[in-house]
Amino acid sequence: MRKILWVLGLALNLAYGVAAAQDGAAASESAKQIAALGWHEPGKTGQIGSQATFKASERYTFLNAADTDKFLQLNGNPPQKDSYTIAATKSDWFGVLSFEPEGYVKDDEKIDADALLKTLKASNEESAKRRKEQGYSALSLEGWAIPPRYDEKNRRLEWGTQLRDETSGDLIVNVSTKILGRSGYTTAILVTTPKTVEQDLADFKVALSDFEYVSGEKYSDWKQGDKVAAYGLGALVLGGAAAAAASKGGFKAIGIAILAGLAALWGAIKRFFSRNKD
Repeated sequence: MRKILWVLGLALNLAYGVAAAQDGAAASESAKQIAALGWHEPGKTGQIGSQATFKASERYTFLNAADTDKFLQLNGNPPQKDSYTIAATKSDWFGVLSFEPEGYVKDDEKIDADALLKTLKASNEESAKRRKEQGYSALSLEGWAIPPRYDEKNRRLEWGTQLRDETSGDLIVNVSTKILGRSGYTTAILVTTPKTVEQDLADFKVALSDFEYVSGEKYSDWKQGDKVAAYGLGALVLGGAAAAAASKGGFKAIGIAILAGLAALWGAIKRFFSRNKD
């Protein structure tokens, strides 16, 4: 009975959100598709590849890779290989996680936020072009919402970008977190709005406490002889290995498409995961 009520509460909020952006049958169909995805009920643990896990709770739910592809497409994004969704059941944000097996990233590099933003803006043009070619609305990078900063205690690199949806004109904030591990790092992208970014980021950090690398994959598990990434923290902001290869040591004029961000149909998902507070 509890499971039925939990799913019903989620589905009702999905329908409410979709109706705010669409009309009639389209709204009903979108709500049904999203509600039908395999949202993890409280207590169930989801696998993030073979490297990490996320435990769902009353406050945060989870989608596997196949359902994440469907969820992203319903929100106007291309599907992403081997990605996973976490979402707040009582707030309006969602996050997308993926693991990159690039090796151990040394965290002793000083970060130049101004230089990184300049490079990201140049690369954003190619990213926007690719989104258009795939039939999605282009997102233009306007600046930092949160300049890059590193949490040494939790081994997390974090930054936020402000993106403008060229079709709707909406301003979207994507906050990226790189969680360092022994054999690579997990990228966790928070999708939210400028108005709620601070409170949603705080909630997102709480949610990430339910994320855990499996035994042997933690950053502290690294041993001499393990693979070490050929780049540091700055390259992570620019796209990791691809950015490092294209930069040839200087991060200048990178002609590749770095992920510019994830769009969200805010009218449709504004209350997707906001459980009925009554």
